[in-house]
Amino acid sequence: MLILECPFCGIMADETELAPGGEAHVRRVGPEGSDEAFEAYLFMRRNPCGVHFELWRHAHGCGRWFIAARNTLTLEVYGTYPAQTDRPPAAIVRAIRRRVPGWEWQP
Repeated sequence: MLILECPFCGIMADETELAPGGEAHVRRVGPEGSDEAFEAYLFMRRNPCGVHFELWRHAHGCGRWFIAARNTLTLEVYGTYPAQTDRPPAAIVRAIRRRVPGWEWQP
């Protein structure tokens, strides 16, 4: 079972208390974007084997959105942080690099 810590209320919540929101850090396409870019924004997601950043909502708690950094192969959770953050905090990047040498952030 997936257990994540809500960065707002500090509660360790299992997945039954949470609501998934899909891939995090997806760049939106504005009115100047092409039809192909807008289609990719709506439908194309990375779905990696390894480090992945996901949106979650603490649905049965504080109700706020946050991002979880985790590994889809090992199910290891590297940490969580507020969804309003545009890139992973340095502490989470260090935690990922300790477990996955050579990993680099790619927005």
